Amino acid sequence: MAGRIRQADVEEVKARTDIADIIGERVALRPAGVGSMKGLCPFHDERSPSFNVRPQAGFYHCFGCGESGDVYSFLRRMDHLSFSEAVEKLAGRIGYALHYEDGGAAPDTTGRTRLYAANAAAAEYFRGQLSSGEAEIARRFLGERGFDAGAAAHFGVGYAPRGWSGVLTALREKGFRDDELSAAGLVSQGQRGVYDRFRGRVVWPIRDVTGQVIGFGARRLHEDDNGPKYLNTPETAVYRKANVLYGLDLAKRDISREHRVVVVEGYTDVMACHLAGITTAIATCGTAFGADHISVLRRVMGDDSAAGEVIFTFDPDAAGQKAALRAFADAKRFNAQTYVATGPEGLDPCDLRLQRGDGAVRAMVTTKAPMVEFVIGQRIAGFDLASVEGRVGALRVAAPVVAELRDPLLQPEYVRVLARRLGMDTEDVRREVTRAGRSSGESPRTDAAPSGVPEGTADSLRPTLATLPRTRDVAMERDALMGVLQFGHRMDGDIVARAVGLPFRHPGLDAVRQAVAGVDDLSRPGWAADAIGNVREPFRGLGAELLAANFPAQNDDEAVASATDLSRRLVMRALEAEKHELLGAIQRVAPDSDGGRSIRIRLREIDAERERMLAEE
Repeated sequence: MAGRIRQADVEEVKARTDIADIIGERVALRPAGVGSMKGLCPFHDERSPSFNVRPQAGFYHCFGCGESGDVYSFLRRMDHLSFSEAVEKLAGRIGYALHYEDGGAAPDTTGRTRLYAANAAAAEYFRGQLSSGEAEIARRFLGERGFDAGAAAHFGVGYAPRGWSGVLTALREKGFRDDELSAAGLVSQGQRGVYDRFRGRVVWPIRDVTGQVIGFGARRLHEDDNGPKYLNTPETAVYRKANVLYGLDLAKRDISREHRVVVVEGYTDVMACHLAGITTAIATCGTAFGADHISVLRRVMGDDSAAGEVIFTFDPDAAGQKAALRAFADAKRFNAQTYVATGPEGLDPCDLRLQRGDGAVRAMVTTKAPMVEFVIGQRIAGFDLASVEGRVGALRVAAPVVAELRDPLLQPEYVRVLARRLGMDTEDVRREVTRAGRSSGESPRTDAAPSGVPEGTADSLRPTLATLPRTRDVAMERDALMGVLQFGHRMDGDIVARAVGLPFRHPGLDAVRQAVAGVDDLSRPGWAADAIGNVREPFRGLGAELLAANFPAQNDDEAVASATDLSRRLVMRALEAEKHELLGAIQRVAPDSDGGRSIRIRLREIDAERERMLAEE
């Protein structure tokens, strides 16, 4: 068994990794001040971004929930990894060979790493089998849906042979144990042992947002296959269907850039949309679209305004209508506007592309309708609007839909839309909508306090930037510390050492100062994040905020100059305070005494030092 990873390797892997790249795979980040980026926090639900990333420092901090750390802590929280697994994952990503304290490079035997490796090996095996003679039925299935070999290769589509031990034998030969294959969901347990879970099916690899294969979806091909039409990987340590979106690894870049996502219903629909140029299409994997999927998408989109678009495609049948109503219940969790796109004659994207071409798929998405209008239409479809009773009944079922709209500008507009569709007086419709809103008890959700933290308690437990006293001394200490933490690697080491070597007047800021003063090398990557980790509680959160907050400057050079000036002012403040004390002390001693002479010498030294510092400005 491998020993601990050498600390030098841990530091080297972190230094070679851009934390913004790692976090940016899951969170849409945008510039937010000098050397800082911002996005929606992946650790709590929020409407506006409070999650800051400082790539130069290798550090993140959320001003909403208080989570902070380096790239290792981010991976550990997001992927539920041990520290060693996080280091190994990043080392594998950059091709760095780790060494362990027992003297050698250890084999990759950690649990989750082995699950990822098993799934990757299985995906390679399935892809290879697609060209076999037996897979003719799978190639025909794909071809009949408009997907050639190039499309299959782009999405990694493969084939699982009909036998009971194809992938089992192949992966055993690669050194995987049966218990590892079972944990990955690749084999099932029978009375005679384990056997392949996927048999005689076309197989799609399901990847997480970083592109790692975490599971599979497989469709039945043979008439004598009594299994379900679609069979997915069961829940595993790396595959949780409530969080998984098929195609997100391919779509995330365009989703983040365009602030638009198209939610379709199946693997072939995702393929059809992407091939038709709708490269923001994704689908759920064997489960309904829900709250966890929304959280994932909001972070990838950067969903902090109403400028984005979420477009759902639903079949016009009863199941599709039910799915639309269920999606509408969750859609208000988006800041983005939500729409519904339906194909002509009820064709889904795959069939639409096959019958009418790529342009028809693009047109379907372009001619989307607001989801609220779609849901209103579904609600009133069963009523006879030619009768008074039918119109009243339709109003009663449609009014709650309009009442749920939180946008104060949209709701009155949809009151008028509903009134026109029902042929009723606008005031009557408005009164019913208001009554429906009171009955439902709808109230806008706020993000005033992180989940699980009683509002108003956080400030009393630990200091934050927002609760620091608004005095000139505290402001100078705050900004100087912020500048040193963020730009100390570019500042004059002597002036920084002198500034952070002086006691601060605010206890919280002084605790952070002490941790910074304990750092030997400000040029070492990650020093600031390490310093924050050494701040004593309850002041560590304040240190994290100082490292992540936006420093008031237009660019890096200006920030360095400003931080240097603040550090000098701290030193000057200390010199002036010392001079004031000495001038008082000299009145109490005899001028010709040793004490008096020492005080006068020190006063001359202080004046000379002040002059030198003023000359350096």
